[in-house]
Amino acid sequence: MGNEALLAEAKQTIIDYDKDKAEEVARKALAAGINPNEVITAGFVPGITKVGDLFDRGKLFLPELMLAAEAMKAASAICMEALPASEVKAAKKVVIGTVEGDVHDIGKSMVVSFLLANGFEVYDIGRDVPIADFVKKAQEVGADVVGSSALLTTTMQNQRVLEEELKKAGIRDKVKTIVGGAPCNEPWAKR
Repeated sequence: MGNEALLAEAKQTIIDYDKDKAEEVARKALAAGINPNEVITAGFVPGITKVGDLFDRGKLFLPELMLAAEAMKAASAICMEALPASEVKAAKKVVIGTVEGDVHDIGKSMVVSFLLANGFEVYDIGRDVPIADFVKKAQEVGADVVGSSALLTTTMQNQRVLEEELKKAGIRDKVKTIVGGAPCNEPWAKR
């Protein structure tokens, strides 16, 4: 099977939200000599992009989106492990998690996959994470970026609390912050 076919198969495994097949194809592509970054960016990323588009158009639902993200995450991890140390750039460090009170992490998991595929050093601190843990981890690793996710309008207020806690810790001016989640929009992010 040629490189183009393997990359097309990688894309399809994500569209089919088939984690086992995605892992298998990741290994096959790497064994065929395809660069790990190419496997992710030209194979798996187009798949998750298609899944996101289908979700946005109401053709897929949250459970399918979650399965696709899990497949993407697993396949990306295999590819990242295979990346030669010489190709790993001095990456920007990103601390990312879903804020306290919110257990939804599908979007965050997708963002983590994209960040890893693009060479960022990612510290995924999970879901339902207390604000203090974001600050502590950012200080511990010397984060360049702190990302917070909130799917619920009731929990997105914690993103604002995070901004304040980063200020209190004296690191808000040293890190960029990103917010995400269904209720988040550009005006919210600018607050």
